[in-house]
Amino acid sequence: MPAPTTATAFLELGAKSGLLEQSAIDAFCKDVQVAASAPQTPKDMADALVGKGLLTGFQADKLLSGRWRGFIISGKYRLLDRLGAGGMGQVFLCEHVLMGRRVALKVLPVAQAEDPASLARFYREARAVARLDHPNIVRAHDIDREDKLHFLVLEFIDGCNLHEFVKRNGTMTVPRAVSYIRQAAVGLDHAHQAGLVHRDIKPGNLLLDRQGSVKILDMGLARFFDDDGGAFVKQFEEGYVIGTADYLAPEQTVDNRVDIRADIYSLGGTLYYLLVGKSPFQDGSFHQKMIWHQVRQPKPVSCVRQDVPEKLAMMLCKMMAKEPSRRFQTPRELVDALTEFTSLAIALPTPEEMPPAVGGTWGQGSTATSNPGTLAPFGGCSGIVPSKKGPTMLPPPSSPRPLKAD
Repeated sequence: MPAPTTATAFLELGAKSGLLEQSAIDAFCKDVQVAASAPQTPKDMADALVGKGLLTGFQADKLLSGRWRGFIISGKYRLLDRLGAGGMGQVFLCEHVLMGRRVALKVLPVAQAEDPASLARFYREARAVARLDHPNIVRAHDIDREDKLHFLVLEFIDGCNLHEFVKRNGTMTVPRAVSYIRQAAVGLDHAHQAGLVHRDIKPGNLLLDRQGSVKILDMGLARFFDDDGGAFVKQFEEGYVIGTADYLAPEQTVDNRVDIRADIYSLGGTLYYLLVGKSPFQDGSFHQKMIWHQVRQPKPVSCVRQDVPEKLAMMLCKMMAKEPSRRFQTPRELVDALTEFTSLAIALPTPEEMPPAVGGTWGQGSTATSNPGTLAPFGGCSGIVPSKKGPTMLPPPSSPRPLKAD
């Protein structure tokens, strides 16, 4: 649809999109008349509506370009902003139309949705994940679809992932790093009791909120959201041998039937990242990393950080032992071992350490803007329209693929 050329046309497009109710438009126009400063252009009107909180910046930008479809998903969720996309799926900030609750909506890649076996497995395992209820795991609220679009509705976390936190602030103090890893281990223990294995634990899948809580993302569902294949090894007949190369447990490259000890290895690699600022084998190629996880030892953390206690360094080595039998055998065992290093209270993340809290987006704040926040941005769209590109075996692109717009 052509872009609106008048302020009135912009209002009409907003109503057509379902974002602006007539009562809200009438009240807005009445206020404008009282103020005797009616917006004269579509941009002026968009800015005024964003200023009043009737539209988000993301919504206004799409309406200004003439795009109006797809803002109401499955009749239940109002699209507020784009949060990010990449190797692990496309994520949107939405608001439940009736309940007013903000959620993160994660879209199943088309390549997965078009495979009946994979789709059935996704719904089966998503139901299992939905039964998890723990403060250190991102909760799954709903599974839904609209036409060919299948998506998971997740708890909205106002904060950022640990990968971005370290990139933003540098390496962590020992007490803070251990506290965050211990929280993740507590979440893994809850999942382990339910028989679930994550298989892609990494800093980017651990979310830190503003209250200092760490929550595991994609618990039990990591295999389904791979949209580009660059970070994963795949065996299509047997399912997925899954894990990001930087944090991949050695056994994951040869057998897809890994257990919770693979998550403990990856959690060790994550602790290494929090303390050192890089993954254990960051300087290698994708294929080199896969080999090095099997045959090499990472540079000892004590060589980089003199303040790391010897006992903790030895525990980190145990977490990342090549043979699963030499690691901590359960998350509970790891939690107990880390407890002695978490006696000191950890200060909450400061506003300066976290992304701007514009009001609550997943990883950036809630008032939507054109800034994609802490997750990798993707191209604009009028609503949620799945990309038609399936997975490849190429390394991840420098920027995620855009969604197609109507």
